[in-house]
Amino acid sequence: MVRTFKMMAAAICALALLLAAPAEARAQWTKAQAQSWYAKQPWLVGSDYVPRTAINQLEMWQPATFDPATIDQELGWAEGMGMNTMRVFLHNIPWEQDAPGFKARIDRFLAIAARHHIRPVLVLFDSCWDPDPKPGPQHPPIPGVHNSGWVQSPGFARLADASRYPQLRAYVKDIVGSFARDPRILAWDLWNEPDNGGGDPSARVAQKERLVTELLPRLYDWAQSVDPTQPLTSGVWNGEHWDQPTTLNAVQKVQLTRSDVNSFHDYSWPETFALRARQMLSFGRPVLCTEYMARGNGSTFDGDLPIAKRLNIAVINWGFVDGKTQTRLPWDSWRRPYTLEQPTIWFHDVLHADGTPYRQAEVKMIKAFAAAPKGVVPFSAQPGLTP
Repeated sequence: MVRTFKMMAAAICALALLLAAPAEARAQWTKAQAQSWYAKQPWLVGSDYVPRTAINQLEMWQPATFDPATIDQELGWAEGMGMNTMRVFLHNIPWEQDAPGFKARIDRFLAIAARHHIRPVLVLFDSCWDPDPKPGPQHPPIPGVHNSGWVQSPGFARLADASRYPQLRAYVKDIVGSFARDPRILAWDLWNEPDNGGGDPSARVAQKERLVTELLPRLYDWAQSVDPTQPLTSGVWNGEHWDQPTTLNAVQKVQLTRSDVNSFHDYSWPETFALRARQMLSFGRPVLCTEYMARGNGSTFDGDLPIAKRLNIAVINWGFVDGKTQTRLPWDSWRRPYTLEQPTIWFHDVLHADGTPYRQAEVKMIKAFAAAPKGVVPFSAQPGLTP
């Protein structure tokens, strides 16, 4: 009897595993598959999002500071101006601490977003800023400094320790696999700016780049192995000639040959945005600009939205509501904190903490562009212009 029970239990477990796992890892989407998916989407516009009450990804997702009330309020503001997506950074540490709890909070976030007709792009890893992320309470914002608490994922210690890679693989496969067929998710951004050395000591930047170059293809393998119905991407951000293979570094080659839909970042003048956008379109896949808009650097809604709308490129600007990230402050605040006076203009972000626009004309423009048909630039929505 005991033997029979054990055999039945083993059979049930095997069947459960069989049903839970995809028949086989899916391949990269063909260009036709990617374009078919994109044709079904509205013109996509939104922001890189963290609630104003969080200084970084950990404060957003840890149970003690997860803030659904603020998220609901802010995504309501986004819905009101016509935004239909947000790019949201996850982190491996909350999963390591409590995977079921972390996934429950992701599910709750997705439920809130869905109520506001917003389908987010979820980011798994990030190479920017503090390379030593730690769980628990996060330090308060450094006065006058841009994004003073942002942390890398997985962080240098895990990146440099190959014995931790099975845990990273489990994180990716569990998160992507758990939501692989969830229509509330727009796409998976596997690694934000993988080859960015910002925040790392200069002596180990080369080591980090080598480790990232080795790990990034595996990240695509892990995500593909759970057969997600959403596209995979990772955005290129540096370099001048993305359409010329001989100029690409090893990381960029992986990004541009493994992604289902391509993505890029640009914080420069509109003419550079247009040049880079056309370079990305040359690959024959849908294109998402997943970071732009740095007013003091020449990257603005006024300059970039008409180009993106005309070319049918999705746009996600950095920063939504002014809060603990302090990204209204410019990059030079890392060297010269704005403690005595505020900058002349905001660098990033769209709304004050109470939901009022930093610049009403920008909100009006976003709303008009979101409402117009694909490819149509609403001339009357551009500040200072009339039909």
